[in-house]
Amino acid sequence: MSQLEWIAAALVLINVALVALRNVWNYPFALVAVSLYAVVFYEARLYSDMLLQGFFFALNLYGWAAWLRARDESGVPVGWMTQQARAVWGALTIAAWVGWSAMMHRHTDAAAPWVDGAVAMLSITAQWLLARRRVESWYLWILVDLIAIPLFASRGLYATSAVYVVLLGLSIDGLIQWRRAAGPRRVAA
Repeated sequence: MSQLEWIAAALVLINVALVALRNVWNYPFALVAVSLYAVVFYEARLYSDMLLQGFFFALNLYGWAAWLRARDESGVPVGWMTQQARAVWGALTIAAWVGWSAMMHRHTDAAAPWVDGAVAMLSITAQWLLARRRVESWYLWILVDLIAIPLFASRGLYATSAVYVVLLGLSIDGLIQWRRAAGPRRVAA
């Protein structure tokens, strides 16, 4: 466990706690954390997760701008996806997982291409939905946490695995908070 991993882990915890509270200032913590985690995952040969950090960096910049525009006196408003949007995003995520993981399996020495690919593709969808302020993002983060905890532990990333245990709790809290803030399921754009 490197000092870099511990710093990145602490920043992620601060980030997610602020996200659950719908606080726009989660984004600076996220940008530094994903930059550090790119190095950590490269060293662990978890290439999907390493590349994911670059995507997260860009999407966090987008999310920060979107949240700044959307916030009001009660925080950042959140809402629900349509049934059709859920089905489309679900199908796209599964297709991306299969395609990405097959490529990583075939063309790299990735340590766990299928599981790592699942974490990566679910995380991309979850992060995009989070930037769009959709409640469903938390269901995906819970699933990511449940997959990532044993994956990272198996690669000796114990601090990161422990962080994902805490993130699981924060994700459950985020889901509760955002469901409350969104109110009954209504169609969102």
